[in-house]
Amino acid sequence: MDIIITNQSDRPIYEQIMDQIKAQIMNGELKEGDALPSMRLLAKELRISIITTKRAYEELEREGYIESYTGKGSFVKGVNHEMLKESVMFEIETMMEEMFEKAEVAKLSFEELTERWNLLYEERRERADKPE
Repeated sequence: MDIIITNQSDRPIYEQIMDQIKAQIMNGELKEGDALPSMRLLAKELRISIITTKRAYEELEREGYIESYTGKGSFVKGVNHEMLKESVMFEIETMMEEMFEKAEVAKLSFEELTERWNLLYEERRERADKPE
């Protein structure tokens, strides 16, 4: 399981872990019943606190993505992909509402927002297309 943590992100590390695990579940890289690395092993691999990995796993379990068993570990839960997609869409809509509120405060036009959106989207695609 590949997880890449960046200090350049505004998102807390536990959310970066969650986002990447969710994405791997959504795109089928992680399937129902697949074991996740132990919290301790993941913390060691990422060189972060075990408290951070524990929080990520607890949140993933609370949101229904994984299930954990004492002494056995954490596993991908059988999920309804349509429900997951709806959940992600709700999160995106919430973020967009915040974006619109901030844009109103700054008196940005829809065109300015659209231009910035397209620029960020293209930058992200270019980064994703670059081999590491």
